[in-house]
Amino acid sequence: MYKLLLSLCLIFLCTSVNAEFIDKEGIPVTIMDQIYKKHPNALDFKAERRTHFSQDLLKIYYKEGEEKFVDYYRPDGHFFVSGLLIAADDMMFTDSKEKLKTEFKDYHIKQAVLVVNPNGAGEEFDVILETGGKDWNVVINKKGDVEKTEVN
Repeated sequence: MYKLLLSLCLIFLCTSVNAEFIDKEGIPVTIMDQIYKKHPNALDFKAERRTHFSQDLLKIYYKEGEEKFVDYYRPDGHFFVSGLLIAADDMMFTDSKEKLKTEFKDYHIKQAVLVVNPNGAGEEFDVILETGGKDWNVVINKKGDVEKTEVN
């Protein structure tokens, strides 16, 4: 019984290592100052520490007016990229849903963020989708192509 309980605890720890949720008070003041400079009326903060395509990031969610934003910061507080939370049905790249079906037969989009590509000009979607009982990080480029995938 002891070994079973220990095994279950280890499994839980291993599956929850990828994301750690924190409250507003846990967000560094330097990051909050940066957000308030760009969005002085920001409200409803939530944050999580995530490993995203092999990068440790702090993903901060907040609202300003009716829009919902996501800012990604590096652990040292440096800004990485900003995005706008959108409904999965609002994905602008018309071919992207069909291209997702070729890579993931049955999937459910859990979250879609429209971001300005940090590696060059243009926009892309940072998508979290579920398929086969697993969550995946997926980047879709401005052509609607699946550019990167990673098990979350």
